[in-house]
Amino acid sequence: MSDSILDIRDLRASRGERAVLRGVTFDVRRGELFGLLGPNGAGKTTLFRILIGLLDPSAGTIALDGRPLAPRERNFRARVGVVFQEPALDAKLTARENLRLAARLYGVPRSEADRRIQTLAERLDVSDRMQDLVGTLSGGLRRRVEIARALVHDPALLLLDEPTTGLDAAAFRKTWDLLNGLRTERGLTLLVTTHLPHEAEIADRLAVLDHGTIVAVGTPDELRSRVRGDFVVLEGADPVAILAALTETLKLDPRILDGRVLVEIENGHEWIPRIVESLPAGALRSVGLRRPGLAEAFLEITGHELSDERAA
Repeated sequence: MSDSILDIRDLRASRGERAVLRGVTFDVRRGELFGLLGPNGAGKTTLFRILIGLLDPSAGTIALDGRPLAPRERNFRARVGVVFQEPALDAKLTARENLRLAARLYGVPRSEADRRIQTLAERLDVSDRMQDLVGTLSGGLRRRVEIARALVHDPALLLLDEPTTGLDAAAFRKTWDLLNGLRTERGLTLLVTTHLPHEAEIADRLAVLDHGTIVAVGTPDELRSRVRGDFVVLEGADPVAILAALTETLKLDPRILDGRVLVEIENGHEWIPRIVESLPAGALRSVGLRRPGLAEAFLEITGHELSDERAA
């Protein structure tokens, strides 16, 4: 049996005359957490909608367990669970009622459904809130109930679209601690779309999607290794002026990312004194040194920032 549970080959889609997906190809291995990283407008949502059967591609193939399938086929849906970015629960029903409804839609017998719901509620730490109306739950609790709903039919592959959007740091950590625990216990495979570098860091492997094209695939470490040297990070009231000064006086090639000036350079610690001395007094609020992250790797690979929606 192949090591891949999901194989996507040359997937294409258009919106009118504009190509949205341009020959997307990647595979997801059994038991891994695979991330699809890209800015808003890169094509992630279109790809996600194709995978859950809401859109038809114009070309390409999707194979599950080595067998070509259309996402609308019953065999595909039975093996896949879905967590949408937007809430998919009925706010006027209790958490338990939402899960029972999902189980019924998937044809899970009532006795088996109740057992699975109880197990999932305990594992996702929501068992004491199952009688509460979903509309009264916090964002983090609703997200956990959504995950339980997606798992009630015991799928092998869980698709998550921007799963932590709107969650605070504590809810983010709790959600991913629980998901990784489920992945270990059940041998579950996860495919997550995200535009958040810190969420992408959690993945075993990543595909970088830009302008509808996969431009890189690898582990977070492999993608970060594409950025050579260190980053000297400068913060000041006028980043543009700082960038211009470093370009003119030290012949460096700085960039502005999220309002800060980044200088990619080897032996960055040796350059910090020279950089500070080259700038006017008071120009800097802070200066630091760091290894590149996925935001910088995305910039290196694509030539634009991950948060730059204009690039989409």
